[in-house]
Amino acid sequence: MPRVAVYNTQGEQVGEIDLKDEVFGVPVNEAVLHEVMVMYRANRRRGSHDTKTRAEVSGGGRKPWRQKGTGRARHGSIRSPIWRGGGIVFGPHPRDYGYEVPKKVRRLALKSALSARVQEGKLLVLDGLELDAPKTKEMVRILNNLKVQDKALVVTGEKNENVVKSARNLPGVMSTEASLLNAYDVLRHGTVVMTRDAVAKVEEVLAG
Repeated sequence: MPRVAVYNTQGEQVGEIDLKDEVFGVPVNEAVLHEVMVMYRANRRRGSHDTKTRAEVSGGGRKPWRQKGTGRARHGSIRSPIWRGGGIVFGPHPRDYGYEVPKKVRRLALKSALSARVQEGKLLVLDGLELDAPKTKEMVRILNNLKVQDKALVVTGEKNENVVKSARNLPGVMSTEASLLNAYDVLRHGTVVMTRDAVAKVEEVLAG
């Protein structure tokens, strides 16, 4: 059973917490992590690229020259795909790249990602995170106290508007609530900072 230190917002250790093996101590399954990361990235693609067919390009309303007698090949429109400036035959059109993997696979990927952060010593647990008002400077102070040097994912038990607004202007820092936690966000950020109640919620959902 992994045991990690618990800190306050001053960066002082105030205790320790035992993490459940079935959530934070599973073997890291790299194949599943790769599969889920590809899915999340595919789901984020806009798929808005588009090319024009011969029906969409401008011009070509008349036959460029008569059918016979010119010695040249017959043509019906200068917007034909074989003409410069003509339509594109098999070009891309707007589409949805999204797909889903089974829920059990996504859950296993999240467990693997969290376990990897624990093994690396990159999972920090906060005793609590309450901000009186949205203040970016306060979030910077807390992260500095915790000696966070890389990208950070701040996870709270419930949605906390003050935390969200305090973190959203910081490059490389993202905040989320425990119910929205996913493997993609965990792997994109080098350090995961979780409150005690966020740890309890994640364990409640994933340990079942």
